[in-house]
Amino acid sequence: MTDSYNADKIQVLEGLEAVRKRPGMYIGTTGPKGLHHLVFEVVDNSVDEALAGHCTEIEVILEPDGSVTVADNGRGIPTDIHPKTGKSALETVLTVLHAGGKFGSGGYKVSGGLHGVGVSVVNALSEWVQVTVWRNGQEFTQRYERGAPVSDLRQKRQGGDRRGTTVQFQPDAQIFTLSTEFEYGILAGRLRELAYLNAGLGITLRDRRGESEIQEAYRYDGGIREYVAYMNREKEPIHPDCIYVRGERDNVQVEVALQWCADTYNDNILGFANNIRTIDGGTHLEGLKAVLTRTMNNFARKLKKLKDNDANLGGENIREGLTAVISVKVPDPEFEGQTKTKLGNTEVRGIVDSFVGEVLSEYLEFHPAVATAIVEKAIQAFNAAEAARRARELVRRKSALESSTLPGKLADCSSRDPAESEIFIVEGDSAGGSAKQGRDRHYQAILPLRGKVLNIEKSEDSKIYKNAEIQALITGLGLGIRGEEFNVSQLRYHKIILLADADVDGAHIRTLLLTFFYRYQRELVDRGFIYIGCPPLYKVERGKNAQYLYSDRELQAHLGTLPANANYTIQRFKGLGEMMPQQLWDTTMNPETRTLKQISIDDAAEADRIFTVLMGDRVAPRREFIETYGSKLSLAELDI
Repeated sequence: MTDSYNADKIQVLEGLEAVRKRPGMYIGTTGPKGLHHLVFEVVDNSVDEALAGHCTEIEVILEPDGSVTVADNGRGIPTDIHPKTGKSALETVLTVLHAGGKFGSGGYKVSGGLHGVGVSVVNALSEWVQVTVWRNGQEFTQRYERGAPVSDLRQKRQGGDRRGTTVQFQPDAQIFTLSTEFEYGILAGRLRELAYLNAGLGITLRDRRGESEIQEAYRYDGGIREYVAYMNREKEPIHPDCIYVRGERDNVQVEVALQWCADTYNDNILGFANNIRTIDGGTHLEGLKAVLTRTMNNFARKLKKLKDNDANLGGENIREGLTAVISVKVPDPEFEGQTKTKLGNTEVRGIVDSFVGEVLSEYLEFHPAVATAIVEKAIQAFNAAEAARRARELVRRKSALESSTLPGKLADCSSRDPAESEIFIVEGDSAGGSAKQGRDRHYQAILPLRGKVLNIEKSEDSKIYKNAEIQALITGLGLGIRGEEFNVSQLRYHKIILLADADVDGAHIRTLLLTFFYRYQRELVDRGFIYIGCPPLYKVERGKNAQYLYSDRELQAHLGTLPANANYTIQRFKGLGEMMPQQLWDTTMNPETRTLKQISIDDAAEADRIFTVLMGDRVAPRREFIETYGSKLSLAELDI
């Protein structure tokens, strides 16, 4: 750790010209995800200060005018003149791409990616930015508009020893044309996650946009141990305390928390590198999985649960029921791909393996009852997998891409390019018939399902693979076997669209399907392959004009625009099967006119917990959830 943080620690790599022209290259999208990414880029700078030991509090404020403020009590961005640019270091960081304290060895030991890119990109994509720095007994302020400074760096002496940086910015509506409104829930999920990953760091979120201010404060002195406990609070842990590993070698910091639960058939392992969630895995997760498999097999033999000639337990058997968080801090992270979702540093694998193996073995030696319970659960999982082996082999044999082995009720498309192909999973044969007639056969496939889909949150593998509807999903989509590494090249369609009725039964079927995809092959959700189709609920005809409406609220709003004496007819679609093929195409399937909702997960821990509460075996957490949130529902909006 170094305290000499000043202008010559800010290295300049290139200019800022292209950001406004091609914002997607820098923030991925100009939709809601990119908009919220701006806030996280500024917050990540403050977290970098915390990682370096100089910041203990971060505050994010959603202002009434639509802007957002991020404040910290770090050292403050340097304001002295930068030797290369001739501008202040503050202006350099805000106006030059790839200028930041991460690139030189004197600024930050560990950083969440190339943070100097972030704050300059935020500046480029904002209508205005106001920066205030408190440093060395002075207060510095400067204002920018669309990336360019519109005032000089103003300096005045302040009383007291306040320090830190405040960045307030208004996203540019010329760039973010869909919306510049921040969603409280998206920000809250990521800020909570950051607080769990950085034990003792206080993060406060305030929303001043409504009539009364909303405020949440996050500080978790237990760090990722509290994170695992939060995810498992509606489950039945085999051991009450998390197994916790923390260590550092060759400047790589490793932190792991593990807890097995008796009442779940899935694992939930969240990996992070430098506070970035590694959705696509990486060497830290490979190391963790390898050491868990080796260590638990050793204990299975030590406890005489496996005989000498028995095969080893598989990794997926051992991880059944496991909730884990692994967080590594790497000085020079190698992320595969620009999205930073897979860690590539080979040295991390061995470091994780070594630390976790030592601590886990010691814990299990001192807690033989826990070791026995975990091993016995793994053996049960192994036996269940064996019982399902024939069904699995059937699935394997059917998973080839030739259409002759695909489910009989699948109406496939003629295209063999998964990137352009999409499949509609529809409820019932009548809806399937309309969809088959209304689709574009070149790139749209239809798979009708009969009845309620199996709730796999409550089901063992043997039951899952024997279920006809689940088999049709697995073979039709090319999903492979649960627990194995996801192979995107086997996926037959890159848009999987859930198309159910617009009523409460349709919502139930969508929920069961989402549970299936989340638990069976979660990467489909993480990578954005799952969508929800939005069929209309009403059709209002007035003369020769017809208007399709998608909710009761839309219907009332539309009726309010009609003259008091207007003659019109309202048709309520009870199901997709009532719609003519052409109507279904026009409203729900035509890419030019339809509305699709892409399923994404902003808060992985909360998503896992909610699936457990609402879809799991235990009734008490579900009753508590309904009692807590039921009062917030409007009875008029319930479909009973």
